[in-house]
Amino acid sequence: MINESGLLALILGIFAGFWLIWVAIIVLLIIANWKMFEKAGKPGWASIVPIYNVIVLFEIIGYKWYYIFVSALALIPVVGSIALVLFAISYSIKLAKSFGQSTAFGIGLWLLSPIFIPIIAFSSDIKYVGPSVNGDIDFNDLF
Repeated sequence: MINESGLLALILGIFAGFWLIWVAIIVLLIIANWKMFEKAGKPGWASIVPIYNVIVLFEIIGYKWYYIFVSALALIPVVGSIALVLFAISYSIKLAKSFGQSTAFGIGLWLLSPIFIPIIAFSSDIKYVGPSVNGDIDFNDLF
């Protein structure tokens, strides 16, 4: 039988374990994003600067910087959320194509980015091939 102090120690131990795992995942993703930016010829430090990291990522894909305001679509009930999801899927596919990967890889990037971003960053087989968009948003891969 576990007494109260033993139960508290167990709960704190589990919490500390989850916290350490969470921190390790965040550090891995920071390093992976840094390496992915460098692989695309951009400064790695840009991946950790809020808002600027999205602008640089749009440069990697080929979107113009002001498409960052697409996130304002979330302010429109229902329709805006659907449009934002479609943009996120298209954005992931275009990012995958900028690194020479398939549409299926782009869908994986959208669904499981904590797994697919390190694959892009650390795989020696994946190279940056250049922007996959000529500056304008298109949804050709979705329809």
